[in-house]
Amino acid sequence: MSVNAERAQIEEEEDDKEGGSVREQDRFLPIANISRIMKKALPANAKIAKDAKETVQECVSEFISFITSEASDKCQREKRKTINGDDLLWAMSTLGFEDYVEPLKVYLNKYRETEGEKASLAKQGGPESSGAKKEGNMPLGLPGGPPM
Repeated sequence: MSVNAERAQIEEEEDDKEGGSVREQDRFLPIANISRIMKKALPANAKIAKDAKETVQECVSEFISFITSEASDKCQREKRKTINGDDLLWAMSTLGFEDYVEPLKVYLNKYRETEGEKASLAKQGGPESSGAKKEGNMPLGLPGGPPM
């Protein structure tokens, strides 16, 4: 069975469970983003098959849903409406991804530090307060942002 046929079958099963229709573009991260991330990990001359990109796209999207669902359950139990980074780290640890938690805590702290500095500059009327998109405004370690 092809990746697309498997994907269609999974979508049909999920539609039956949810009682509605969910468009693929609403369930998965954009394939262009997935492709760009995959290419960064490979030599410049490497090629990636379409089915490989689609498989990673589905896996990554499912992983995000898995972690987010666990964090959401925690927030509901605590009668909170907003999931934060610490909730996601807790969920990852709970679900057996503890090896990723410490590096992500470092990333989250750097991100919060950067956001705090931007907020301070905005309060002082610094260059960030104009609202214009400037280089470096993206979270640390993300494409287009400062390295981690």
